[in-house]
Amino acid sequence: RSSDLTMNQKFLENMNFEVQLWNNYFHLAVAFITQDSLQLENVSHAKRSKILEKYGDMRCLIGFAIRDMWYKLGQNKICFIPGMVGPILEMTLIPEMELRKATIPIFFDMMCCEYAKHGDFRKFENEIILKLDHEVEGGRGDEQYMQLFESILLECSKDHPISGPLGSFVNLVKGLLEKLLDYRSVMSDESKNNRMSCTVNLLNFYKDINREAMYIRYLYKLRRSEE
Repeated sequence: RSSDLTMNQKFLENMNFEVQLWNNYFHLAVAFITQDSLQLENVSHAKRSKILEKYGDMRCLIGFAIRDMWYKLGQNKICFIPGMVGPILEMTLIPEMELRKATIPIFFDMMCCEYAKHGDFRKFENEIILKLDHEVEGGRGDEQYMQLFESILLECSKDHPISGPLGSFVNLVKGLLEKLLDYRSVMSDESKNNRMSCTVNLLNFYKDINREAMYIRYLYKLRRSEE
């Protein structure tokens, strides 16, 4: 908290604004709350209760601070798009309901910032698609996240100028998440056909939205699954 106060006082004004300093702050804070030792869902109920009683959920405490600091960046937010999209995504994927509710709206703010500057949020969208694939394959993400992502962003954009393109973006991400979760669920499946079917679904999805690099990635996966 004292570091937050110091950064607010000394480094928020444009003449003192240090992009690298803020970049380091956000990356370190996200790395802290995503470390394995803080993931309470992976420990026993007794140990979880003891940790919560003594320290509270540090992920929420730091996550709320990250959110507050983000909104204080003002016009400097654009300096962190798309660079901070991945770390913020990683934070929102932590399976803690209140943290997710508090931090998913940052995505809406990012889209608004890029849209105001460039007339679209293509960089943000590309980064979300790229990083989401990596995160879900790594074991993060679930049905609840998909539902929250959709409901929160649609609520944020209600009566907003970007509601149209944002609605299309949300449908895109929802379709991707469904396919990524299906793909992950069958990776340990004994049925080769199931694995190949989910791989083809993703491959076609990336082809349809013109993401050539991701298309090629799953083309290689499909070839390996056929061996």
